[in-house]
Amino acid sequence: MKSIRARIAAELREIEEKGLRRSVSAPAGLDFSSNDYLGLANSEELNSALMKGIGELGVGSTGSRLLRGHREVFSNVEREFAEWKGAEASLYFATGYQANVGMLQTFLREGDEVFSDELNHASIIDGVRIGRAAKHVYTHADQRALDDALSAANNTGEKFVVTESLFSMDGDMAPLREIADVCTKHGANLIVDEAHAVGIYGPTGSGLISEYGIEEATFLSVNTAGKALGVSGAFVSADKAAIELLVNRCRSFIFSTAPIPATALCISRAIGILCNDDARRNDLRQKCASFAASLSEHGIPAPESPTHIVPVIIGDSEIAVRVAKSMQARGFDVRAIRPPTVPEGTSRLRVSLNTKLSQQNLREFVMALSEVMQLEDLL
Repeated sequence: MKSIRARIAAELREIEEKGLRRSVSAPAGLDFSSNDYLGLANSEELNSALMKGIGELGVGSTGSRLLRGHREVFSNVEREFAEWKGAEASLYFATGYQANVGMLQTFLREGDEVFSDELNHASIIDGVRIGRAAKHVYTHADQRALDDALSAANNTGEKFVVTESLFSMDGDMAPLREIADVCTKHGANLIVDEAHAVGIYGPTGSGLISEYGIEEATFLSVNTAGKALGVSGAFVSADKAAIELLVNRCRSFIFSTAPIPATALCISRAIGILCNDDARRNDLRQKCASFAASLSEHGIPAPESPTHIVPVIIGDSEIAVRVAKSMQARGFDVRAIRPPTVPEGTSRLRVSLNTKLSQQNLREFVMALSEVMQLEDLL
């Protein structure tokens, strides 16, 4: 026991020395860090749906979906979500991490090859590692690099391409149309993680797959419900046979207690809101554009095609933490993101926008950020 405690202490010292020590902290100040992009997480509509669901179904599912944990509300929301995504079927998981790891472990077999964007989320990276396919990482959002890598593939098994549609730390979009064309050219199966796009893009808010019209070219999508939808969990959407295989082979689904049944009613309510509410999405897009313009006016680099995730690159981890703490002290809850979440030398503030923020809030944030960055000699 002494030796493991010594090893833990040494590892914590190393983390501290690199400026990477983390700790949990409760929300404080205006929300510039959460994924509640459309302000649904504490809305009256979803709160009422949850209370109704708890009253009818209780607070626990009591077991896995394949034992006694299944409820009809899960089947109902899975059908509803699949229809929204334009897919044949969907399967609901307790978390997006669970969905990605389990799904990839299920489909990536020995003799297959998988091609993953270098900036994909940790859940995708871990799923690819666990899967038995040969692994390739291609240059971020570069369809030409992907084309070259697929051209060089020599395995006889299935080929899979995995990408986020909107990347969680950089806020940029994958060139999905081009990637879909490359996958079609090489007979590769396209898997798209829509975690940060579902609810916001597309004619009814179902995501960037719909926005780009590549439903037919997409083998499977992963869609979280804990971000723009304001609840929790995630859906894998695909054809019926693929979903049936997950039910039978996906270890993270089979061996996990089912989510709280009442969350299914909340998600159903969220889908109903978003299908018929362009105003929320339009409001968010307008705020993204004005926020980027305000950053530029104050000499802070801003993305050319702004989304609701805006990285403010600081570089040094310790300075990024200081800037975040200074912003928090001014009443703006924004957090520092450091390696290994992002590449070395790219520590940043991950600014996430939501519909609850006013234009005045956005202007005040940028002015405060400009002051703090000047004090740190970053501008």
